[in-house]
Amino acid sequence: MIVNKKIILASKSPRRQELIKGLEIPFEIVSYEVDESFSDNLTKHEIPLYLAQKKGEAFPNILLENEVLLTADTIVWINNHVLNKPETEQEAFEMLTEIGGTTHEVFTGVCLKSNIKTVHFFDRSEVTIKQLSNDEIWHYIKNYKPFDKAGSYGIQDWFGYTAVEKINGCFYNVMGLPINKVYSALKEF
Repeated sequence: MIVNKKIILASKSPRRQELIKGLEIPFEIVSYEVDESFSDNLTKHEIPLYLAQKKGEAFPNILLENEVLLTADTIVWINNHVLNKPETEQEAFEMLTEIGGTTHEVFTGVCLKSNIKTVHFFDRSEVTIKQLSNDEIWHYIKNYKPFDKAGSYGIQDWFGYTAVEKINGCFYNVMGLPINKVYSALKEF
């Protein structure tokens, strides 16, 4: 095995779980509550990097010698502001309307922490979205319930199939984890 550590994935995201599983590295999923508030002074990559580090610092257990904690956070950045996860259907509609017909940025911050060191980094991708009709947006919201997704969409589902015109950067970063960078960083542990 190239990476001889066990990953402790602190994420409820099924997409992150799927990506980590694909690395064929032993892992377990843990869940704990973290306040995801951040200062208004933070911008772009600083937000998810701060949140990933905050999640790493809040880990309630002691890491064993062969374990690496992985925490992450993903945001959409457009028009000089952040789009996190929507809380209502109306908020999801507003987000999807705002990103339609534009190119926005997706940032994922990652924190890897062992019992002896911590590494953090981020990745950035640009995503160009075509304009969908109101009916198409509502169809997506009603059928795919994107309330656990930054910017209200999943690139790996119907929205990605129908609305994403172009990606500049890592596809998996837009899914929620720049898995190539994560793998490279894990090899250094």
